[in-house]
Amino acid sequence: MTDHTFDIVILGGGSGGYAAAIRASELGKSVALIEKDKVGGTCLHRGCIPTKALLHAAEVADTTRTAPSIGVKAQFDGIDMPGVTAYREGIVAKKFKGLEGLLKARGITVVSGEGRLASANSVAVGDDIYSGTDIILATGSYSRSLPGLEIGGRVLTSEHALALGEVPGRVLVLGGGVIGVEFASVWRSFGAEVTIIEALPHLVPNEDEAVSKTLERAFRRRGITYSLGVRFQSVTQSATGVTVTLEDGTVHEGDYLLVAVGRGPATDGLGFEAAGVALERGFVTVDERLRTTVPGIWAVGDITPGLQLAHRGFAQGIFVAEEIAGLAPIVVPDLEIPKVTYCDPEVASVGLTEAQAIEARGADAIESYNYNLAGNGKSEIIGTAGMIKVVREKAGPVIGVHMVGARVGELIGEAQLVVGWDAHPEDIAPFIHAHPTQNEALGEAFLALAGKPLHAL
Repeated sequence: MTDHTFDIVILGGGSGGYAAAIRASELGKSVALIEKDKVGGTCLHRGCIPTKALLHAAEVADTTRTAPSIGVKAQFDGIDMPGVTAYREGIVAKKFKGLEGLLKARGITVVSGEGRLASANSVAVGDDIYSGTDIILATGSYSRSLPGLEIGGRVLTSEHALALGEVPGRVLVLGGGVIGVEFASVWRSFGAEVTIIEALPHLVPNEDEAVSKTLERAFRRRGITYSLGVRFQSVTQSATGVTVTLEDGTVHEGDYLLVAVGRGPATDGLGFEAAGVALERGFVTVDERLRTTVPGIWAVGDITPGLQLAHRGFAQGIFVAEEIAGLAPIVVPDLEIPKVTYCDPEVASVGLTEAQAIEARGADAIESYNYNLAGNGKSEIIGTAGMIKVVREKAGPVIGVHMVGARVGELIGEAQLVVGWDAHPEDIAPFIHAHPTQNEALGEAFLALAGKPLHAL
């Protein structure tokens, strides 16, 4: 058995783990980064990047279909799935190579192998022990299923869906959250008939209700059907398809079923509890500074309670590296972390929904404004409908921004700054938003709440 000693040992090379490694190295720490698969984790290899490559291919397909309507001669001849796969894999390979080079340039020791927490200050990989003054747990997440719902055959997770070598004729999606609506959007653009099954009353149920309803209308116009408010009961499959039965007796049939009911923390069997690290429902218990119940052990990313987002993992990894180095970084609450769902149309938000704001502060203390993208010139040019909703405290700061429409994810940076800095609409109103841009729509909403609307009533 060989013992290797570092300042920091990180278990998991996904978004949170490699961000922590890079920042810690910048701060002069020696770092071992242990990863059983490939650095970059789910986000790079099976999540954020490859799915967004599919969504871009879907956007190009839709643009080609509508090109004649704007005077461009083009003809849509179908989807070449081997070509789409090659494009997707090429993007991932290039990003992976770049990340490997970045880690090497920072002098980070990358250990390939399955690690297990061996003690409060060490991780075992086979017969080797990697010891550190501090340990960072960053083991990520896995695709959940439901009790009695077995994955396999024509019942897919998102990882299986990425690797699907065909465009299904009919596909069912169980779950109307981020993963579900993104795959539904891709498959519809590729030509499939799609039905989403969501037990809660709305698609993207964690978003503001006005956004959810706008997305539902847009999906209906696209021909994506959905069943809302009724729970899944059972599924059967044959060699050619699947049949899903809901609790009210409704039956849906398709070629495949995508199970998109969320992701669970990958913490089982890794020695966490044996080393004294407390877990709750599989998630690692941490305080606001991401310390676990064992001194010197930290946790970041999807294994901590809260939003499961790659950029949250990046931020938490950087935070812990700086905390270990004694820099006392500022805590960024989940409420101020931007969220983007990359379906067509996109959904983006930060801060409180109107319902959450009313519950927290009372209806008399809140006001909101919905700006319809029909009034925005750039949105008209690119052919998108949608809205931007701003929620504020009366005579107070903006506490939530919620958007739906093509490309609105690119607007979330300004919205995050406004919410994070407790800005009032009156503070933003004097700033000029370039014309013609979709960014103007945010400006119009702030102007309206400041009492001086321009292109709105």
